[in-house]
Amino acid sequence: MSLAHPAAATESTDAPSWSLVIHGGAGVIERSRITPETDAAVRTALDAALDAGSAVLKSGGSALDAVQAAIVILEDDPNFNAGRGAVFTYEGSNELDAAVMDGKDRNAGAIARVHYTKNPILLARKVMEDSPHVMLSGEGADRFSVESGLEQVDQAYFGTAERRRQLEELKANKVSWFDVDLKYGTVGAVARDTSGNVAAGTSTGGLTGKRYGRIGDSPLIGAGTYADNRSCAISATGAGEYFIRVGVAHEICARIRLKAAARTEFLAQEAERGGSKPDAAMLAQLTAQALSAAEVQQIADAVIAEMGALGGSGGIIYLTPWGHQGYSFDTPGMYRAMANSDGGNRVAVYGDEE
Repeated sequence: MSLAHPAAATESTDAPSWSLVIHGGAGVIERSRITPETDAAVRTALDAALDAGSAVLKSGGSALDAVQAAIVILEDDPNFNAGRGAVFTYEGSNELDAAVMDGKDRNAGAIARVHYTKNPILLARKVMEDSPHVMLSGEGADRFSVESGLEQVDQAYFGTAERRRQLEELKANKVSWFDVDLKYGTVGAVARDTSGNVAAGTSTGGLTGKRYGRIGDSPLIGAGTYADNRSCAISATGAGEYFIRVGVAHEICARIRLKAAARTEFLAQEAERGGSKPDAAMLAQLTAQALSAAEVQQIADAVIAEMGALGGSGGIIYLTPWGHQGYSFDTPGMYRAMANSDGGNRVAVYGDEE
């Protein structure tokens, strides 16, 4: 399956002092299926999330704080499948998943099948910072949320009339394995702060009609979420089972890291042949220049194509410590937006938008 919509990656000669990329899901997102009102509402929400994350980065805040700020906005908006607006399980409840990861030390936190936490991304961060664990699930995660003092809400807060309609349509069609509209409304963000650290976060309600305690890729470190200062930060959205099988987030980061390391070593050897003995500062500069935006994009596209060849679909957003930022998806559309300190802001929904 070939990649239908590779994104235009961005870079500058001097890496931007901060960068942010966000998504609100990928899938069968086409103009014929989206009303003008929904289109406008989604773009407004993406703008608001971009503004929230950018404000943190502009003030010198951390990449992790920026990721959290952007995702909270999207979790509070019913147009997305995360927090308020989360899809229903087959039994008619809402089960929420989320993860965060800090590229500086690869510290991570994740939660799955949470029921009452208003903003699941906040709970994922609590797990990362205030527990000895990486992942909590179900009733235990719910208890930890209460003990952590996070805002709790009734299940009725999450569900919307549209999400209920989607579940009823799925049941009427006797299709219990897939999202009825093939819109993966998972939300996510990746950021690079002025210290050069990257971070990633993802939040979702999963798939409409999911059963048997199903957990997708979003809260799984290395599948739907990953961040490493040696390579990149990734947040994914799509057919979670396939992202898990490929380990999409980690796979992209690993390929970038290994290729950058090999290129840096080659450049260092060339410098030595020219009479320069690379010190730590020079090696850091060589690493920052090792890969072009096109090469990073090619790696992301290749992994998405590999996942697609297995039968999956969806997309990712990425951001490297060296200023490359972009996205890759093989679906008709993807709710997405990006910004950096160079003023390169953009919001897009459909596959033919840059």
